[in-house]
Amino acid sequence: MTSFYVALESELLVISDEGGHRSFETHLAGLHPRCLAADPNRPEHLYCGTFGEGLYESEDAGSSWRPAGEGIAHPRVTAVAVGSGEDNDTVYAGTEPSAVFRSEDAGEGWRELRGLTGLPSSAHWSFPPRPETHHVRYISVDPARPRLLYVCIEAGALVRSPDGGESWEDRRPDGPRDTHTLATHRKAPGRLYSAAGDGYFESHDYGESWSRPAEGLSRRYLWAVAVDADDPNTVVVSAAHGPWQAHNPESAESAIYRRTGDEPWQLCRKGLPEPEGTLAPVVAASEAHPGTFYAASNHGLYLSEDAGENWERLEDDWTGKHHPQRPHALVVVETA
Repeated sequence: MTSFYVALESELLVISDEGGHRSFETHLAGLHPRCLAADPNRPEHLYCGTFGEGLYESEDAGSSWRPAGEGIAHPRVTAVAVGSGEDNDTVYAGTEPSAVFRSEDAGEGWRELRGLTGLPSSAHWSFPPRPETHHVRYISVDPARPRLLYVCIEAGALVRSPDGGESWEDRRPDGPRDTHTLATHRKAPGRLYSAAGDGYFESHDYGESWSRPAEGLSRRYLWAVAVDADDPNTVVVSAAHGPWQAHNPESAESAIYRRTGDEPWQLCRKGLPEPEGTLAPVVAASEAHPGTFYAASNHGLYLSEDAGENWERLEDDWTGKHHPQRPHALVVVETA
């Protein structure tokens, strides 16, 4: 069975596909979900951060949800991630204003990880639509070093913690300042992929230094990134010319690109809606099927089985009220 969890502007969609039979449910209506994470060891256990109502969790594959953020001091939960390896009961939550909280018992209790806003670059952190504040946009746990934590601040920095948030290292001068999504890869230790408002970035040394492979990428405001589970050189991203084209329904104009190895980026068009009218999609890679990617936009949910060259629409229940909503997060859970 494959289950899709899509955080839209106002609600969470849960779409399940079992043997060709597809169900479509709406949850957390009006709570403004912003981020999602699934526990890799317990795929029925999921977390969803909301913008104003704290963190929620589901222990039954999204059929029901309950508050799970007691101890998280801020109700705007903008990022969530589950630990790996020996830290698989560890969960991290990021908030607005920028703070990171850690639970070591799968979300039962939380502790703030101090020192984040004491970094020198924090004096320059600011989120343009609300310039008086900023937030944690994304959290990623390194698959090779479970205590190595990457935290993306919108906007201002991508910072690291070598010890699960007990201490912090500031942004690198050549690193991204506005990462929206950060990917890692279990087959490529130290490799990072950043989809940022200031472009696309890669690191091959755990974020010590960065490059910006951009040939063929005509849109430079990056929103989401996913990497083939079996091939760390095959990457799919979503991009727009700027934030208005990425997120405003009245001026929406976004697209998906793919890249393999050192080849230039290629615009993906086959089976996808026209860029005009498309809000920036969120993307995900299948863990079970190499070369398979998923994308969700205001037009619906899409599948590619050839690393982004061709796409097909997966469902027909993307109703009118969902169409103007921009997607914030996509999680795909595949179970036997």
